[in-house]
Amino acid sequence: MSLTSGLAFFFIIWWLVLFTVLPWGARSPHEDGSKVDAGHAPSSPLVPRLALKFAATTAIAGVVFAIFYYVRVNGLITLDTFSFMPGG
Repeated sequence: MSLTSGLAFFFIIWWLVLFTVLPWGARSPHEDGSKVDAGHAPSSPLVPRLALKFAATTAIAGVVFAIFYYVRVNGLITLDTFSFMPGG
C-alpha cells in the first residue's frame, strides 16, 4: 500500500468515525432545560467539546486503520475471498 492510498483510507475511516463520535455527550438546550439564545438552533449542543471529539476520533481511527492495514498487507481478506457470481 502506498503512502497516498494509506492516507486516503485513513481519511475515509477518520470521517466515518467522526460521525459516530459527534453525538457522544451532546446535550441540547431542550434536554438541559435551558433557554435557547436568539440566532441559535434549538438542536445545537450546549458544549460541543470538539477538540476532545477530534482527539477521540483520531485515536479510534488509528486503531481501526491499524487493523485494516494488518489485514490488507498480510492478505487475510482479498477479493477472491468473496464469491461474486451465483453458484461460484
